[in-house]
Amino acid sequence: MPRQTAFATLPRRTVLAGLTSLFASPALAQDVNLHFGNGARPLVRLPQKRPLIALTTRPPQVETPFAVFNEGILTPNDAFFVRYHLSGLPDVIDPATFRLTVGGHVERALSLTLDALKREFTTHEVIAVNQCSGNSRGFSNPRVGGGQLGNGAMGNARWRGVPLRSLLERAGVKAGARQVAFDGLDTAPTPTVPDFVKALDIDHAGDGEVLVAWAMNDQDLPFLNGYPLRLVVPGWYGTYWVKHLNAITVLDQAFDGYWMKTAYRVPDTPDASVPIGTKPIATRPISRLNVRSFVTSHADGSRIAAHNPVELRGIAFSGGDGIATVRISTDDGATWVEAKLGKDAGRFSFREWRLPVTLASGHHVIRVRATSRAGETQPIQPLWNPAGYMRNVVESVIVEAV
Repeated sequence: MPRQTAFATLPRRTVLAGLTSLFASPALAQDVNLHFGNGARPLVRLPQKRPLIALTTRPPQVETPFAVFNEGILTPNDAFFVRYHLSGLPDVIDPATFRLTVGGHVERALSLTLDALKREFTTHEVIAVNQCSGNSRGFSNPRVGGGQLGNGAMGNARWRGVPLRSLLERAGVKAGARQVAFDGLDTAPTPTVPDFVKALDIDHAGDGEVLVAWAMNDQDLPFLNGYPLRLVVPGWYGTYWVKHLNAITVLDQAFDGYWMKTAYRVPDTPDASVPIGTKPIATRPISRLNVRSFVTSHADGSRIAAHNPVELRGIAFSGGDGIATVRISTDDGATWVEAKLGKDAGRFSFREWRLPVTLASGHHVIRVRATSRAGETQPIQPLWNPAGYMRNVVESVIVEAV
């Protein structure tokens, strides 16, 4: 595929036509079955994207076909999942007139051009996983409300931009600041729907790791992944990674907007779970990614040659502690063997693992379990909460050796 051109820099008529086709979302000839109830999904081709798995089209929600994650630790831009909350996507973004504002509880309000961001501040890069809070929700049992996603609402990319701390330092944060709120150019379809605004505590916002990013895998952000700017919050769930970012506001009190106070909350328990079918007594905002791992080399139901060496491969990641070990079982958890880890691309990145095995004829349940450097590991049995957030159970695939 040729190098991508930023969707939003195309002529107005091209942008509008692209959005029209996006919402029409013509299905391709084949479907994908996500192996849970009502899991049949069409493949669709959206602007700047290869065929992806469609959940909804208005707002656009598409996930990455899982085989992509076996191609390498960086998820290609054209295969990266898309998640919007609001259907009012910006139809035209002119990079020459676009401005990012920084205001609120600051000494100096800022209005910055894209050129100023790239020219006047030190650029920083990080490889980090962006994962939807509801990734894998479709596997919840019993079923819960929300988008019934498979395992493809995640991706790993090299993000380039300016540390948010640098912008806050230039604006001069006043004493008493508590949080920083982030808003983008997408809008609600009606006045009764809350605008999508997220917030971070002031210490987190200024830690030097949070980025205002304009590039993804050495290219401009694709339109559907936030062009021209998006917030990158390494180690935290994608709900905080605001797309089309155009307004940063420092607050002297906690932000109480809908998407923080009401939505994207989990049980306020040590593992963010409650007994199946119950409601939490108290909740807290969702935050850091928990540790996860997957087999990517073999899909569920694969057939392999018995008594011949075969290599199992996969990925693991955490919320910023890095991966210490990945262990594999080929006998449904009866015994475990440590896999060899691939190159460490940073504590926020996917980490590859590999393990050569030779399997006897028959049915094999392969399980994978990662442990972070902080000692966090995956539960053998799935944890449950009413929103289906933060699933990280030990995953398994079944293969037949013949």
